Amino acid sequence: MVEQVQQRVVFDDLEIGEIAVELDDKEPQDVIAWALETFGDRIAVVTALQAEGMVVLDMAYRLKPDIRVITVDTGRLPQETYEFLDRVREHYPDARFEVLFPDYREVEVMVRKHGVNLFYKAVPLRLLCCHIRKVRPLLRALQNLDAWFTGLRREQWASRANIKKVELDHDHGGIVKVNALADWTKEEVWDYIRANNVPYHPLYDKGYTSIGCAPCTRSIQPGEDDRAGRWWWETNAPKECGIHCPIETGGFEHEVHAILGEAHGHLEEK
Repeated sequence: MVEQVQQRVVFDDLEIGEIAVELDDKEPQDVIAWALETFGDRIAVVTALQAEGMVVLDMAYRLKPDIRVITVDTGRLPQETYEFLDRVREHYPDARFEVLFPDYREVEVMVRKHGVNLFYKAVPLRLLCCHIRKVRPLLRALQNLDAWFTGLRREQWASRANIKKVELDHDHGGIVKVNALADWTKEEVWDYIRANNVPYHPLYDKGYTSIGCAPCTRSIQPGEDDRAGRWWWETNAPKECGIHCPIETGGFEHEVHAILGEAHGHLEEK
C-alpha cells in the first residue's frame, strides 16, 4: 500500500494578504472552511481549551470530524483542565487529539537552577517558564504543519488588535495562522457556545476569564480586564506567553539558551 503524502501548501506575503482581504468580512465558518479545503491534514486546531478555542474546534469539527486538535500539558495545569479535556474528547469522539508535553530534561534543568515556582520571582523567569513548558512543545508541532487555527480575537489585548483572519506566521516558519474569530466579541463567543451546546471550561463559572497554568491564573474582580487574571502579580509586562507574538523584554533569551545547552549537551536552540 502506498501512503499518500499531502504536499506542503505555502503562501507568500502578497498572496496571503489578498486572501485576508477577501476573508475579512466572512463568517468564521467560511474562514475555517477555506482553511480546511486549502490545507487538508496539514492544519490543526491549537487550543488551551478556552472558550474561543472551543468555538473554533466546534466549527471545524462540524466540517471535518477527524480534525487534528493539539493542546499542551505544561505539567502545571489546573485539575479542572484535565477533567475538562476528557469531557471534550468524549464530546468530539472523531477528532484526533494530540497532547504535547515539555521536554523533561529542559524542565529539570530549569527547576534545578531557578526553583519550581520561578515565575513569581521576575518577569524574565516567568517568560522562561512559559517558553520551556508551553512554547517549545508547540514549536515542535508547528514544524509539521502548514497552518494552525487559533482562538485569537482583536479585542482581547493590545498586542492582538491588528491580527487578520489569515496571516503568515513569520515567527513559526512562515506557516499560515488562521484567526477565524478575529472580529468577534466576547459576547458572540458565548452566544455561540450556548446556542450550540459547546462544552466550556468549568473555571469560567468561578469567575475566570482567561485560563492557563494553575499558579499563573486566577479569577478576576469586577471591572478588571479579562486578561487581568493572568500573571496578575506583574506590572508593565506582556500578558502573553510568547507563542502568539515575540516577547521583547530582553533578559530571558540568554537563560533559555543556557538551559537548552545544559539539557541537550551540544544542541543549540532552534
